[in-house]
Amino acid sequence: MDAQQNTTTPKKACKLPGRTVSFYVKKYLMIFVGSIIAAIGLELFLIPNNVIDGGVVGISIMMQSITGQALGIFLVLLNIPFLYLGYKQIGKNFAIATMIAICFLSFWSGVFAPLPRVTDDPFLAAIFGGIIDGLGVGLIIRAGGSLDGTEIVAIIMDKKSVFSVGEVVMFINLFILSSAGLLYGWDKAMYSLVAYFVISKMIDVVIKGLDESYAVMIVTNEHVEITSALNDRLGRGVTLLHGAGGYTGASKEVLYCVVTRLEVDKLKEIVLEKDANAFVTINAVHDIIGGRFKKKSIH
Repeated sequence: MDAQQNTTTPKKACKLPGRTVSFYVKKYLMIFVGSIIAAIGLELFLIPNNVIDGGVVGISIMMQSITGQALGIFLVLLNIPFLYLGYKQIGKNFAIATMIAICFLSFWSGVFAPLPRVTDDPFLAAIFGGIIDGLGVGLIIRAGGSLDGTEIVAIIMDKKSVFSVGEVVMFINLFILSSAGLLYGWDKAMYSLVAYFVISKMIDVVIKGLDESYAVMIVTNEHVEITSALNDRLGRGVTLLHGAGGYTGASKEVLYCVVTRLEVDKLKEIVLEKDANAFVTINAVHDIIGGRFKKKSIH
Protein backbone atom coordinates (compact mmCIF):
# COMPACT_ATOMS: atom_id res chain seq x y z
CA MET A 1 0.00 0.00 0.00
CA ASP A 2 2.86 2.39 0.69
CA ALA A 3 4.24 1.78 -2.75
CA GLN A 4 0.85 2.47 -4.34
CA GLN A 5 0.45 5.71 -2.42
CA ASN A 6 3.87 6.89 -3.49
CA THR A 7 3.07 6.31 -7.17
CA THR A 8 -0.41 7.83 -7.19
CA THR A 9 0.22 10.96 -5.12
CA PRO A 10 2.72 12.61 -7.53
CA LYS A 11 0.23 12.18 -10.41
CA LYS A 12 -2.39 14.22 -8.57
CA ALA A 13 0.18 16.80 -7.57
CA CYS A 14 1.23 17.24 -11.22
CA LYS A 15 -2.30 17.93 -12.42
CA LEU A 16 -3.32 20.43 -9.74
CA PRO A 17 -0.77 23.22 -10.31
CA GLY A 18 -1.61 23.56 -14.05
CA ARG A 19 -5.32 23.89 -13.37
CA THR A 20 -4.77 26.19 -10.41
CA VAL A 21 -2.50 28.60 -12.30
CA SER A 22 -4.91 28.74 -15.24
CA PHE A 23 -7.85 29.39 -12.93
CA TYR A 24 -6.14 32.21 -11.03
CA VAL A 25 -4.77 33.84 -14.19
CA LYS A 26 -8.30 34.02 -15.60
CA LYS A 27 -9.71 35.18 -12.25
CA TYR A 28 -7.31 38.06 -11.70
CA LEU A 29 -7.24 39.08 -15.35
CA MET A 30 -11.01 39.55 -15.09
CA ILE A 31 -10.54 41.62 -11.93
CA PHE A 32 -7.84 43.69 -13.66
CA VAL A 33 -10.05 44.42 -16.68
CA GLY A 34 -13.08 45.05 -14.47
CA SER A 35 -11.20 47.62 -12.40
CA ILE A 36 -10.14 49.52 -15.53
CA ILE A 37 -13.71 49.64 -16.82
CA ALA A 38 -15.09 50.67 -13.41
CA ALA A 39 -12.49 53.45 -13.12
CA ILE A 40 -13.48 54.81 -16.54
CA GLY A 41 -17.14 54.93 -15.53
CA LEU A 42 -16.31 56.71 -12.29
CA GLU A 43 -13.63 59.19 -13.38
CA LEU A 44 -14.85 60.12 -16.88
CA PHE A 45 -18.60 60.15 -16.22
CA LEU A 46 -19.85 60.06 -12.63
CA ILE A 47 -17.37 61.88 -10.41
CA PRO A 48 -16.84 65.00 -12.63
CA ASN A 49 -20.63 65.52 -12.61
CA ASN A 50 -20.98 65.02 -8.82
CA VAL A 51 -22.92 61.78 -9.38
CA ILE A 52 -21.93 59.03 -6.97
CA ASP A 53 -22.18 55.27 -6.68
CA GLY A 54 -23.45 53.55 -3.55
CA GLY A 55 -21.51 51.84 -0.78
CA VAL A 56 -17.90 52.52 0.16
CA VAL A 57 -17.18 53.87 -3.33
CA GLY A 58 -19.87 56.52 -2.85
CA ILE A 59 -18.52 57.47 0.59
CA SER A 60 -15.00 57.67 -0.87
CA ILE A 61 -16.19 60.00 -3.64
CA MET A 62 -17.78 62.33 -1.08
CA MET A 63 -14.64 62.23 1.10
CA GLN A 64 -12.59 63.13 -1.97
CA SER A 65 -14.84 66.14 -2.63
CA ILE A 66 -14.57 67.33 0.98
CA THR A 67 -10.81 66.86 1.47
CA GLY A 68 -9.42 67.14 -2.05
CA GLN A 69 -7.37 63.97 -1.57
CA ALA A 70 -7.15 61.19 -4.17
CA LEU A 71 -10.08 58.78 -4.39
CA GLY A 72 -7.79 55.75 -4.11
CA ILE A 73 -6.68 56.73 -0.60
CA PHE A 74 -10.22 56.52 0.76
CA LEU A 75 -11.06 53.39 -1.23
CA VAL A 76 -8.22 51.56 0.49
CA LEU A 77 -8.57 53.05 3.99
CA LEU A 78 -12.35 52.73 4.29
CA ASN A 79 -12.33 49.15 3.03
CA ILE A 80 -9.68 47.87 5.47
CA PRO A 81 -12.14 46.96 8.28
CA PHE A 82 -14.50 45.38 5.76
CA LEU A 83 -11.65 43.32 4.31
CA TYR A 84 -10.92 42.00 7.81
CA LEU A 85 -14.60 41.09 8.28
CA GLY A 86 -14.66 39.44 4.87
CA TYR A 87 -11.58 37.41 5.70
CA LYS A 88 -13.06 36.23 9.00
CA GLN A 89 -16.65 35.63 7.92
CA ILE A 90 -16.52 34.76 4.20
CA GLY A 91 -13.06 33.42 3.44
CA LYS A 92 -9.46 34.13 2.49
CA ASN A 93 -9.94 33.87 -1.27
CA PHE A 94 -12.75 36.44 -1.24
CA ALA A 95 -10.73 38.84 0.91
CA ILE A 96 -7.65 38.56 -1.32
CA ALA A 97 -9.65 39.05 -4.52
CA THR A 98 -11.43 42.06 -3.00
CA MET A 99 -8.18 43.61 -1.79
CA ILE A 100 -6.58 43.25 -5.23
CA ALA A 101 -9.69 44.68 -6.92
CA ILE A 102 -9.65 47.71 -4.63
CA CYS A 103 -5.94 48.30 -5.25
CA PHE A 104 -6.42 48.04 -9.02
CA LEU A 105 -9.37 50.44 -8.93
CA SER A 106 -7.39 52.90 -6.80
CA PHE A 107 -4.51 52.83 -9.28
CA TRP A 108 -6.65 53.25 -12.40
CA SER A 109 -8.72 55.94 -10.73
CA GLY A 110 -5.53 57.98 -10.36
CA VAL A 111 -4.63 57.33 -14.00
CA PHE A 112 -7.99 58.46 -15.42
CA ALA A 113 -8.70 61.32 -12.97
CA PRO A 114 -6.70 63.99 -14.94
CA LEU A 115 -8.53 63.20 -18.19
CA PRO A 116 -11.44 65.45 -19.29
CA ARG A 117 -15.01 64.32 -18.62
CA VAL A 118 -16.90 62.76 -21.51
CA THR A 119 -20.13 64.72 -20.92
CA ASP A 120 -21.34 67.68 -18.87
CA ASP A 121 -24.91 66.39 -18.77
CA PRO A 122 -25.46 64.71 -15.38
CA PHE A 123 -28.32 62.57 -16.69
CA LEU A 124 -26.19 61.18 -19.55
CA ALA A 125 -23.35 60.72 -17.08
CA ALA A 126 -25.64 58.77 -14.74
CA ILE A 127 -26.88 56.50 -17.54
CA PHE A 128 -23.66 55.80 -19.44
CA GLY A 129 -21.40 56.06 -16.42
CA GLY A 130 -23.71 53.61 -14.64
CA ILE A 131 -23.56 51.17 -17.54
CA ILE A 132 -19.76 51.28 -17.72
CA ASP A 133 -19.23 51.19 -13.95
CA GLY A 134 -21.75 48.35 -13.57
CA LEU A 135 -19.99 46.37 -16.28
CA GLY A 136 -16.66 46.68 -14.47
CA VAL A 137 -18.08 45.89 -11.03
CA GLY A 138 -20.00 42.94 -12.47
CA LEU A 139 -16.79 41.44 -13.88
CA ILE A 140 -15.10 41.81 -10.50
CA ILE A 141 -18.00 40.17 -8.65
CA ARG A 142 -18.14 37.39 -11.24
CA ALA A 143 -14.44 36.76 -10.58
CA GLY A 144 -15.14 36.32 -6.87
CA GLY A 145 -14.22 39.76 -5.54
CA SER A 146 -15.99 42.97 -4.53
CA LEU A 147 -15.44 46.72 -4.35
CA ASP A 148 -18.06 47.44 -1.75
CA GLY A 149 -17.50 46.68 1.92
CA THR A 150 -21.18 47.29 2.67
CA GLU A 151 -22.00 44.03 0.87
CA ILE A 152 -19.81 42.19 3.37
CA VAL A 153 -21.72 43.80 6.23
CA ALA A 154 -24.99 42.86 4.54
CA ILE A 155 -23.94 39.22 4.17
CA ILE A 156 -23.00 39.05 7.86
CA MET A 157 -26.21 40.80 8.98
CA ASP A 158 -28.26 38.46 6.79
CA LYS A 159 -27.03 35.56 8.93
CA LYS A 160 -27.75 37.32 12.24
CA SER A 161 -30.96 39.29 11.54
CA VAL A 162 -34.31 39.04 9.77
CA PHE A 163 -33.16 41.39 6.98
CA SER A 164 -31.97 40.09 3.61
CA VAL A 165 -28.70 41.12 1.93
CA GLY A 166 -30.59 43.28 -0.57
CA GLU A 167 -32.55 45.07 2.16
CA VAL A 168 -29.43 45.88 4.17
CA VAL A 169 -27.55 47.16 1.09
CA MET A 170 -30.54 49.28 0.05
CA PHE A 171 -30.84 50.82 3.54
CA ILE A 172 -27.13 51.70 3.66
CA ASN A 173 -27.19 53.17 0.16
CA LEU A 174 -30.30 55.27 0.85
CA PHE A 175 -28.40 56.82 3.74
CA ILE A 176 -25.33 57.43 1.52
CA LEU A 177 -27.37 58.93 -1.34
CA SER A 178 -29.19 61.17 1.15
CA SER A 179 -25.81 62.43 2.33
CA ALA A 180 -24.93 63.15 -1.30
CA GLY A 181 -28.02 65.35 -1.47
CA LEU A 182 -26.72 67.46 1.43
CA LEU A 183 -23.28 67.73 -0.16
CA TYR A 184 -24.03 68.20 -3.87
CA GLY A 185 -27.71 69.17 -3.93
CA TRP A 186 -30.84 67.07 -4.19
CA ASP A 187 -30.86 67.06 -7.99
CA LYS A 188 -27.44 65.36 -7.98
CA ALA A 189 -28.70 62.92 -5.35
CA MET A 190 -31.54 61.96 -7.69
CA TYR A 191 -29.10 61.52 -10.57
CA SER A 192 -27.03 59.35 -8.25
CA LEU A 193 -30.10 57.24 -7.54
CA VAL A 194 -30.55 56.77 -11.30
CA ALA A 195 -26.88 55.79 -11.62
CA TYR A 196 -27.20 53.34 -8.72
CA PHE A 197 -30.21 51.70 -10.38
CA VAL A 198 -28.39 51.40 -13.74
CA ILE A 199 -25.27 50.02 -12.06
CA SER A 200 -27.25 47.36 -10.16
CA LYS A 201 -29.07 46.26 -13.32
CA MET A 202 -25.83 46.13 -15.31
CA ILE A 203 -24.20 44.02 -12.60
CA ASP A 204 -27.12 41.58 -12.88
CA VAL A 205 -26.65 41.38 -16.66
CA VAL A 206 -22.93 40.63 -16.31
CA ILE A 207 -23.39 38.04 -13.58
CA LYS A 208 -26.45 36.27 -15.01
CA GLY A 209 -25.89 36.93 -18.71
CA LEU A 210 -28.21 38.40 -21.29
CA ASP A 211 -29.64 34.99 -22.07
CA GLU A 212 -30.62 33.45 -18.75
CA SER A 213 -31.27 29.77 -18.29
CA TYR A 214 -34.29 28.36 -16.52
CA ALA A 215 -34.84 25.14 -14.57
CA VAL A 216 -38.25 23.62 -15.31
CA MET A 217 -40.08 20.99 -13.26
CA ILE A 218 -43.12 19.34 -14.84
CA VAL A 219 -45.56 17.14 -12.91
CA THR A 220 -47.51 15.13 -15.47
CA ASN A 221 -49.18 11.84 -16.31
CA GLU A 222 -47.86 12.05 -19.88
CA HIS A 223 -44.18 11.97 -19.07
CA VAL A 224 -43.22 9.67 -21.96
CA GLU A 225 -44.76 11.88 -24.65
CA ILE A 226 -43.48 15.14 -23.13
CA THR A 227 -39.96 13.75 -22.72
CA SER A 228 -39.93 12.61 -26.33
CA ALA A 229 -41.24 15.96 -27.58
CA LEU A 230 -38.68 17.97 -25.58
CA ASN A 231 -35.90 15.76 -26.92
CA ASP A 232 -37.08 15.96 -30.53
CA ARG A 233 -38.33 19.55 -30.80
CA LEU A 234 -36.04 21.37 -28.38
CA GLY A 235 -33.10 19.01 -28.33
CA ARG A 236 -33.06 19.13 -24.53
CA GLY A 237 -32.27 16.28 -22.18
CA VAL A 238 -34.83 15.50 -19.49
CA THR A 239 -34.33 13.90 -16.07
CA LEU A 240 -37.19 11.75 -14.77
CA LEU A 241 -37.92 11.96 -11.03
CA HIS A 242 -40.32 9.58 -9.30
CA GLY A 243 -42.70 11.20 -6.84
CA ALA A 244 -46.08 10.84 -5.17
CA GLY A 245 -48.98 13.16 -4.44
CA GLY A 246 -48.85 14.52 -0.90
CA TYR A 247 -52.61 14.22 -0.39
CA THR A 248 -53.65 11.24 -2.53
CA GLY A 249 -50.40 9.29 -2.37
CA ALA A 250 -50.83 8.56 -6.08
CA SER A 251 -47.64 7.94 -8.04
CA LYS A 252 -46.46 10.96 -10.05
CA GLU A 253 -43.65 11.46 -12.52
CA VAL A 254 -41.72 14.73 -12.40
CA LEU A 255 -39.65 15.90 -15.36
CA TYR A 256 -36.64 18.17 -14.79
CA CYS A 257 -35.21 20.16 -17.69
CA VAL A 258 -33.02 23.26 -18.21
CA VAL A 259 -33.77 25.59 -21.13
CA THR A 260 -32.77 29.08 -22.26
CA ARG A 261 -35.01 32.13 -21.93
CA LEU A 262 -35.83 31.94 -25.64
CA GLU A 263 -37.01 28.35 -25.28
CA VAL A 264 -39.38 28.84 -22.34
CA ASP A 265 -42.46 29.68 -24.43
CA LYS A 266 -41.82 26.76 -26.76
CA LEU A 267 -41.52 24.43 -23.77
CA LYS A 268 -44.85 25.65 -22.38
CA GLU A 269 -46.47 25.06 -25.75
CA ILE A 270 -45.13 21.50 -25.93
CA VAL A 271 -46.19 20.63 -22.37
CA LEU A 272 -49.75 21.99 -22.69
CA GLU A 273 -50.15 20.31 -26.07
CA LYS A 274 -49.34 16.91 -24.55
CA ASP A 275 -50.98 17.41 -21.14
CA ALA A 276 -53.29 20.35 -20.48
CA ASN A 277 -53.41 19.41 -16.77
CA ALA A 278 -49.65 19.37 -16.25
CA PHE A 279 -48.24 21.38 -13.34
CA VAL A 280 -45.16 23.40 -14.34
CA THR A 281 -42.74 25.51 -12.27
CA ILE A 282 -40.02 27.65 -13.85
CA ASN A 283 -37.07 29.14 -11.95
CA ALA A 284 -34.11 31.22 -13.13
CA VAL A 285 -30.72 29.46 -13.00
CA HIS A 286 -27.68 31.63 -12.32
CA ASP A 287 -25.02 29.11 -13.24
CA ILE A 288 -24.66 25.67 -14.80
CA ILE A 289 -21.75 23.31 -14.20
CA GLY A 290 -21.25 20.01 -15.98
CA GLY A 291 -23.69 18.07 -18.08
CA ARG A 292 -24.22 18.61 -21.77
CA PHE A 293 -26.26 21.81 -21.60
CA LYS A 294 -25.53 24.33 -24.34
CA LYS A 295 -27.23 27.60 -25.16
CA LYS A 296 -28.13 26.65 -28.69
CA SER A 297 -29.98 29.86 -29.41
CA ILE A 298 -26.76 31.91 -29.19
CA HIS A 299 -24.47 31.79 -32.21
